[in-house]
Amino acid sequence: MQSKAPNHALVLGLLSAVGLFALDMYLPALPTISENLHADSHAVQASLISFFAAMAVSQIVYGPLSDMFGRKRPLYAGLCLYLIGGIGCALSPSIEWLVAFRFLQGVGACAGVVISRAVVRDLHTGPAAAQLMSRLMLVFSVSPILAPLAGSIVTTLGDWRLIFWVMAAAGLVGLAVALFGLEETRPAEARSESSVASALRSYSMLLRDPYYLGLVFIASFGMSSYMIYVANSSFILIEHYGLSPSFYSVVFSMNAVGFIGMSQMNGWLSRKIGLRKVIRGAVLGYAGMMVALALVMSTGTDRLEVMATFLFAGYAFLGMIVPTAAVLALEHHGRIAGTASAMMGTIQFITSAIVIGLGGLFVDGTARPMVVIIALCASVVFVLSLFVLRSRERITAAAE
Repeated sequence: MQSKAPNHALVLGLLSAVGLFALDMYLPALPTISENLHADSHAVQASLISFFAAMAVSQIVYGPLSDMFGRKRPLYAGLCLYLIGGIGCALSPSIEWLVAFRFLQGVGACAGVVISRAVVRDLHTGPAAAQLMSRLMLVFSVSPILAPLAGSIVTTLGDWRLIFWVMAAAGLVGLAVALFGLEETRPAEARSESSVASALRSYSMLLRDPYYLGLVFIASFGMSSYMIYVANSSFILIEHYGLSPSFYSVVFSMNAVGFIGMSQMNGWLSRKIGLRKVIRGAVLGYAGMMVALALVMSTGTDRLEVMATFLFAGYAFLGMIVPTAAVLALEHHGRIAGTASAMMGTIQFITSAIVIGLGGLFVDGTARPMVVIIALCASVVFVLSLFVLRSRERITAAAE
């Protein structure tokens, strides 16, 4: 199927950004929500964890549905749930209601994320897929730059509830984009091969594929190292380092700039040296930066500029790891791209939710616990890459 990659990158990036917008936009308002709803920081972070949990659980449903009924109809359903969840969050009278509606919002938000990856695999494989995936990430990675800043601006115009009304409006925009900007990429003949039974068989097969699982966990622990920063950044940067909500948004966005910049090198580098060499070098740089940051802070150094510099460099390398791992994981599962993408997303969000939950147990008001967990995630990614990539090279060599 021929397509214009830049147009697909824009459409798929926007559909993915709708869900990520809901994750990032309310971060500057977390301390205010805590005060307004008379909830401690752990309770407020539960609204973030519930969103992650919903995205994790729901993806295993959207993936097979998109294989069975096409990519667009499940996408419409998800965006409608996202819209309802956003309105519910805006009207929530307590932290319990906020957590519940954030879960519903997450159920809808994941549709754009999982289906967008499946569409990429419908259209391309290899370096072309890596380039489209990176362009997609360029579009929806703008969300971490603009969303917190937009959230801080919105709070100057109204209270934190206005943020969720803006999210609901973003859901309407997403519906319009899906309706008018995206064609169906799952042909009817391919859908006829998909069913609930085939989905279960596919999930069983994927769970027995060590190469696929290894790459999925490389991406999952990599993203977990970023999500633990997302979950704790507002409390650490605003309350510990004393930044204003607006300046917090600027510092927070710096990491997304590095992530975006490096991710755009994937297509060019993968054609030059191959996908596996790209991910191997990126993992080495990523792990080196994050472990070095933990060692520096363990000496008693607690300076914002030091932490920000190491995180910028580490997350820049991560921008090369995540899309490359996703392309390699889906490369041999084109027939069940929706299901394979869903499993990837589910594992990724479950891993992130567990890491965020465990991180909450060690919160002490400083950046040190967060930095240690980031370094541990990076170390896991490094070790996994050693085994996963070498195992595939041995299989390829044996086949030749």
